[in-house]
Amino acid sequence: MRGCRAVIWSDVSSTGYKHRARLLMTTSIAGLLMANVAAAQEAPTIQLNTIVIDSSDTSPIGPDKGYIAKNTMTGAKTDTPIREIPQSISVVTREQMDDRFSEQIEDTIAYTSGVTASPWGVDDRFDQFLIRGFDIGPYAVFRDGLPQKAIDFSGFKAEPYGLERVEVLKGPASVLYGSNEVGGIVNLVTKRPTKDPLYSAYASYGSFNTYEVGIDAGGPLDKEGVWTYRLTGLFRDGETQTDFSRNNRVFIAPAITWSPSADTSLTILANYQWDELTPNTFLPIANPAFPNIPKFSRSFTASDPNFDRFDADHGSIGYEFEHSFNESWKIWQNLRYSQQDTDYRHLYYSSMIDDDTMGRTAFTVDETATLFSVDNGVQYDYEGKRIKNTLLMGLSYDRQTVDGQNGFDTGPSLDIDDPVFGIDVASPPIYLDRRQTIDQVGLYAQTQTKVDDHWLLTLGGRQSWVEDKTHDRLSGTTSEQSDSAFSGKVGLGYLFDNGMTPYVSYSESFTPTIGQGSTGQTFSPSEGQQYEAGVKYEPDFFPGTVTGSVFEITKSNVLTPDPNDPNFQVQTGEVRHRGFELEAIVNLFHGISLTGSYTYLDAEITSSNVEGETGNRPALVPEHQASLWAKYTFETGVLEGLNVGSGVRYVGSSFGDNANQIKVDDYTLVDAAISYEKNGWKGSLKASNVFDKEYYSTCAGDNDGNPMCIYGEGRAVKATLSAKF
Repeated sequence: MRGCRAVIWSDVSSTGYKHRARLLMTTSIAGLLMANVAAAQEAPTIQLNTIVIDSSDTSPIGPDKGYIAKNTMTGAKTDTPIREIPQSISVVTREQMDDRFSEQIEDTIAYTSGVTASPWGVDDRFDQFLIRGFDIGPYAVFRDGLPQKAIDFSGFKAEPYGLERVEVLKGPASVLYGSNEVGGIVNLVTKRPTKDPLYSAYASYGSFNTYEVGIDAGGPLDKEGVWTYRLTGLFRDGETQTDFSRNNRVFIAPAITWSPSADTSLTILANYQWDELTPNTFLPIANPAFPNIPKFSRSFTASDPNFDRFDADHGSIGYEFEHSFNESWKIWQNLRYSQQDTDYRHLYYSSMIDDDTMGRTAFTVDETATLFSVDNGVQYDYEGKRIKNTLLMGLSYDRQTVDGQNGFDTGPSLDIDDPVFGIDVASPPIYLDRRQTIDQVGLYAQTQTKVDDHWLLTLGGRQSWVEDKTHDRLSGTTSEQSDSAFSGKVGLGYLFDNGMTPYVSYSESFTPTIGQGSTGQTFSPSEGQQYEAGVKYEPDFFPGTVTGSVFEITKSNVLTPDPNDPNFQVQTGEVRHRGFELEAIVNLFHGISLTGSYTYLDAEITSSNVEGETGNRPALVPEHQASLWAKYTFETGVLEGLNVGSGVRYVGSSFGDNANQIKVDDYTLVDAAISYEKNGWKGSLKASNVFDKEYYSTCAGDNDGNPMCIYGEGRAVKATLSAKF
C-alpha cells in the first residue's frame, strides 16, 4: 500500500530568534485504496498552508513573550535553561519594561529580588543600584556579555528603549566575566535585527515638561533573508524634579545581521547617545549642631545653573560572530569599542557655615574614556547514552582608558533664606591630570554536565592577569601595578520531573585595588566568596517560575585606615552578607500576570580599623525589601485590549554611614499603569510613586560629620501614544 505524503513547512515568524521546522505527515488513505488502488498510487504531494511556530519565549537573548523567560546566555555564556543555572538569576523581559515606568535601568530592575534601585536618589550620572547589599552600579554593568563599566565619571549610561531584556546574575561572576564586584552583574541585551518586518513609533509627554519621540524598525533587506536590520532611535527633552535640571537625550542604535546559512551569522551592533543630565543634590537636615535648618523641598538645589552640568557623548560599535562546524563544535567572537567624552561640573553642598549659610564645593571633570573588549569562545557539545555535556573554553581581553583632568576647590556659599542663582563660579584648580590604562587578560573554562537527564554539575575556572599604568602629568611620574588572580565556581543541581530543581553552589570573584600602602607596596585584589543553596520551580500546571535561595557572601582585602599612619590604608577590612531571596513570576490564566519578590539581608562589617565599625551594618543596606506587580489584560468583550497594572515596592530602613549613627527611614512606593490597544494603536498612562511619597533615598555625613540627605524620586507620570505598522 502507498499513502499520501503531506509536507508542512513551518516558517517561524516572531520578533525573537526564529527556527525553521519541517513536519512530515504520512497518512494511509484506506478509503481511497478500497475505491481505486491505482488512483491512490498516483496521488500527488499536497502543499499545505504555512504553520507558524513562535520560539521567541525560549530565546536566550530575545524579548520573550509575557513576563517569563526560560533561557539565558548571561548565566553560563551558553544557551541554558534558567533552572539549570546553579545560581540565582532574574530576567526582566521587554513586556515587563513596556508595562512599567522604565525611564532608566534602575526602573527596570526595581522589582527584582536582591536589588536596591537608585540608592543615591535622583542621579543621572550613572546607573546605580545595589545587588545583595553591595553598592556596585555602575561598575557591574555589562552589555551583551561585554563590560560597559564606568571609568572614573564616564558611566556609559544605557537607554532602556534600546534593549530586549535585562538580566541580573547574583553573586560572584568572575569566572565568566573577569574582574568584578562580589554582588553580581547586570547584563543588558541589545535589540537585534529581525527576520520579519517590524515598524513601530511612539510619542509621549510626562512630568517635568518632558516629551519624547521614538522609532523601532527592523526586518529583512533581501528576499532570502540573508541580510536583516534593526534601527532604534529616541529623542527626549525635559527636566527632573530638581530646579534648573536637564533630562535631554538623543539615542540611535543601528544593527545589521548577515546569516548566509543556519551555521554562520555576523551581527554588527552600534549606538550613539548624547546626554544633557543632572547630578544628584545632597541637602542638610536639622541636627544638634544646626537645629534651625529648614526642611528643603524636593525641588531645591544647592547647585547653580550657570555652573552645573553633566554632558556626555558616548557611542560604541562592535560585532557578534558565530559559526558551527557541526552539531558538536562551535566558535564565537564578540567584540566592541566604546568611547565617552564627559564634561561634568558640580557645585554641591559640603557643610553648614551657620544656621543660614550653606558652604559649597566646586568640582569639575573633563575626560575621555574608552573601552575595548573582545571575548573568544569555543564550545563543544557531547551527548551520550547517559551524559550530556557542554564544554566552553574562552579567552578575553579588555582595555580601559581614561584621560582627563579633575578640578576641586571651595565654592561660593549660599544664603538658604535668600538664595541667589545664576552667579559666575570660577573653575576650580586642577588637582588631577592623568592618563590611566587598565589591561586585563582572562583564560577561562567551564563544563556543564547533565547525567540521566536529572543530575546537573557545573565547574568553572579563570586565570586573570591585570596591568594598570597611570601617567600623572602634574608630577611627571608614571606608576605601574600588576595583579593576577584565579577564580573558580562549582554547582550541583537535580532536575525533578515535577519542575523543581534544588541546587547548591560556590563561586568566587576578584576586583583589583589600585594604590599603595605606607611602605610603597601595591594592594592585592579584593576577593569575594559566595555559598548559595536554593530551589527553582517551574510548575507544569501553569506558566510561571519561583526561585528561593539562601546565601552567604564574604568580601575580604577591603581597604581600611592604617592604624600606624592615617594618611594611608591597609587591606584588613572584611564584610559579610547573609540573606534569603524569594522571587515569583507567573502568567496566570484569564490575562493575569504577576511578579513578586522578597529579600532579607543580614549584613555585617566583620573587620575594620575604624573604631566602632566592626559588627555594624554597612551603609545603604536595607534589612528587608519586598515588591509585587500585577497586570490584568481584558481578552474578550467590549474591554478587549485594555490592560490595567499596579505595583508596590517596599525598601526597609538602613544607615547612611558605617558608624550606624545616621538612620534612613523605610519607605513604600506605589506604581500604576493603564493602556488600551486596538488595530496596532496603543495609548498608555504610567505613573511611578503614585501617591507622591516624600522620602530620602539615603543620607550621609557632610564635611563636619553632620547629616545630609538626598531625596528619592517623587511622582512621575507619562502618557504615550504608539503604533505598530
